[in-house]
Amino acid sequence: MSPLKFCANVSWLFTELPDVSQRLRAAAAAGFQAVEAAWLYDCELRELQRARQAAGVDVVLINTPPGRLLHSCATSAAASTSLRMCFAGDLEAGDLGLGAVPGRGAEFRQGLDLAVTYAKALDCKSRIHLMAGRLPVGSTRSAVAKEMEAIFVQNLKYAADLLSKEGITGLIEPINTRITDPRYFLDSPHQAAEILEKVGKPNLKLQMDVFHWQIMDGNLTQNILKYFPIIGHIQVAQVPGRNEPDSAGELNYKYLFQTLEEHSYQGYIGCEYKPRGSTKDGLGWIKDYWT
Repeated sequence: MSPLKFCANVSWLFTELPDVSQRLRAAAAAGFQAVEAAWLYDCELRELQRARQAAGVDVVLINTPPGRLLHSCATSAAASTSLRMCFAGDLEAGDLGLGAVPGRGAEFRQGLDLAVTYAKALDCKSRIHLMAGRLPVGSTRSAVAKEMEAIFVQNLKYAADLLSKEGITGLIEPINTRITDPRYFLDSPHQAAEILEKVGKPNLKLQMDVFHWQIMDGNLTQNILKYFPIIGHIQVAQVPGRNEPDSAGELNYKYLFQTLEEHSYQGYIGCEYKPRGSTKDGLGWIKDYWT
């Protein structure tokens, strides 16, 4: 059995360091060969490039912007890669992705273009999480579910065609609506699998965040086996605290990692959790795995 590959989520880990460039170096020093991040769009792209190259880590996953593009200014171009300083997203306005949100299709495509620009510049030729977004304020899930699904399918088809030209895999991730975000549209692996089937694009896959799957559905062993062929990325955290995998909680990660090994999982596993103390002090679980 091949060992599992882990990447540090630098939006969650090493946040003792204020600068993303410092977090990349810290991740490399801790033994990670790869990193992922939620949003890097408030970082100067040329500095990110230099930091990634200096740290010697691969960037294997980024998200599309959470909302509308607030500011963008071109700085220069090199080797056909646009190097821009961009500020994207509108979290304060309540956005968390636009893929399924009515009336926001043009903004979704603009954000997708920005994500591709960053992915190419950072040599992230692998995965972009295409965020679905939240139900419109004041609406009910039952009232808007069909409309939002149709919009999401349409936007995912567009994204898949665009990403295929760049050799990038698109991912969709269910986020639990019981604890984390009651208004998020995509909230279960079953819903996500049905949408992927309707889209019918081979370069779109399912992102399995074990934290969210456990909260919404449990039954992890059977769900892993059922959806294993379409899983393109995995993220881990303990339930319910969303701390280190070896912290107290509901999940037996030794068993889950063994299950993934037995089925020859080849993708990355993102460490997307809240350290109980310093990030470095909480890495004993992964150092034990590596040794």
